[in-house]
Amino acid sequence: MKPYACLLLLLTPMTLMADTGNRPDAHAPIGVMGDHMHQAEEWMFSYRFMRMSMDGMRAGTDNLSSSEVLQDFMVTPTQMDMDMHMFGLMYAPTDKVTLMAMLPYIRNEMDHMTRMGGRFTTEASGLGDLKVGSLVRLKTWDKGQLHFNINLSIPTGEYKERDDTPAMANALLPYPMQPGSGTYDLTPGLTYVNYFDRSSIGLQGTYTLRIGDNDFDYTLGDRLDLTFWTAYQFNERFSGSLRLAASDIDQIDGANPNLNPGMVPTADPNNFGGEQVNFLIGVNYLHPPSGHRLALEVGKPVYQDLNGTQMRTDWIATLGWQKAF
Repeated sequence: MKPYACLLLLLTPMTLMADTGNRPDAHAPIGVMGDHMHQAEEWMFSYRFMRMSMDGMRAGTDNLSSSEVLQDFMVTPTQMDMDMHMFGLMYAPTDKVTLMAMLPYIRNEMDHMTRMGGRFTTEASGLGDLKVGSLVRLKTWDKGQLHFNINLSIPTGEYKERDDTPAMANALLPYPMQPGSGTYDLTPGLTYVNYFDRSSIGLQGTYTLRIGDNDFDYTLGDRLDLTFWTAYQFNERFSGSLRLAASDIDQIDGANPNLNPGMVPTADPNNFGGEQVNFLIGVNYLHPPSGHRLALEVGKPVYQDLNGTQMRTDWIATLGWQKAF
């Protein structure tokens, strides 16, 4: 094909992608957000429950024992569970634009060990940051689509949560325990999907840019997320998926003056972010008569290179429900 013909193809009016909405793999694995668009005047409600479990400590690519961490800190985390309930809403005013909103409720629980051998647990729960945005269709072809993602995170989340510790009653909890960020964040991205007779592939990249500082004069690190998935349709109801998800997260900019970075690794802003790659396996279920969708995805890290001394991720799982009207 001549170069001018390729340019003409890109500039031609968009045509709607062939209908793939009645396939179980029409939606990406449930751990992917903003993967699909809707037809004009269509609504979709969704609910996701996500858990990330952390066990033990790590510096860079090396695992650390509790005794090694306690050589530098008075307290070390030993285990942490992060639970998120995500409520989602999507609406398409036109075939080319889909609006979306997501509101999480987060509960964090972290177990600790002190240098003297004592143990204690802290908990924090509350709303996370509200995300609103849109998906804009850029290009479609027979069974494929490229769309632009743009989301704004509004700081509705709690970031001043407190709990009792052996050193202080009602102590301000460190960075990883806070459900919210306290800042406005902008997340642009691109999503590509393509469908075949019984399979599909997808690729998504997003970048989260933190804007300004919160009331404690710090900003969580910017982050780059890339994910690739492939799915296979077993029949009209079930599909299975494999996915790789990579993230690169910067260290915290600034520091909360109310936290002592020498007490526990989670209170040091340098012990935040890094590079991680997760491998995940999923299944999607579609009930054709009703349009209800159920999905599950579970996975583990295959690579973790963490900044400073942090908890290492053990496993992650997401269970979800979706229904379009």
